[in-house]
Amino acid sequence: MKPAYPAIVASLTLFFCALPPFPVVVHAAGEPAGVVKLPPPVLDGGVSLEKALSERRSVRQYQDRPLSLADLSQLLWAAQGVTGTGGKRTAPSAGALYPLNVYVVAGNVSGLPAGIYAYDPQRHELRRIAEGDARPALSAAALRQSQIKSAPAVFVISAVYERTTVKYGERGIRYVHMEAGHAAENVYLQATARKLGTVVVGAFDDDEVRKVVSMTDGEHPLYLMPVGQK
Repeated sequence: MKPAYPAIVASLTLFFCALPPFPVVVHAAGEPAGVVKLPPPVLDGGVSLEKALSERRSVRQYQDRPLSLADLSQLLWAAQGVTGTGGKRTAPSAGALYPLNVYVVAGNVSGLPAGIYAYDPQRHELRRIAEGDARPALSAAALRQSQIKSAPAVFVISAVYERTTVKYGERGIRYVHMEAGHAAENVYLQATARKLGTVVVGAFDDDEVRKVVSMTDGEHPLYLMPVGQK
């Protein structure tokens, strides 16, 4: 966008920054969808950054055991948790515009009914957007990769490019992809520190993943990350 329109740029920036980080879902009766308050994140887990870096590996096979809600909470916080005033998060974001959304497709998480959930970083809670185990459908959308179906939970990281491109133009697309990489590496390192396994999956049908997760218009899936005990 040309700098001759500063007022328009400012107005659009305010508009997109005001958008909710995920779709607000209500039942037909007008009641809000199920909300799950997550355990607070641990800020000192006792594993050094250097140790987590040295032990980080991609893990595609997981034990047939449930993922704890505490582990799920910690991984979500690592991906996009709020860490400071002004809503600053664990992963750096160009212009602090935060284009990423994080969903959880849960199938075997202790204390969490199977379903699809959207993560709210500001409140550190999950909001259910669909009930039932969607891992088989998500696996089908990901070229039937078995780790998507067998993991207790799968993170889906998506982006709304307009939250960033409204300020940075087409260059903002690159910034969004950089940010998604930051968030995914955070999940990798946090999983390693908690003796969990994960892997980045990029081979999937975008439209099918959108359908499974019920993403909003203009939202683009970037990563799938199954997580579980290795």
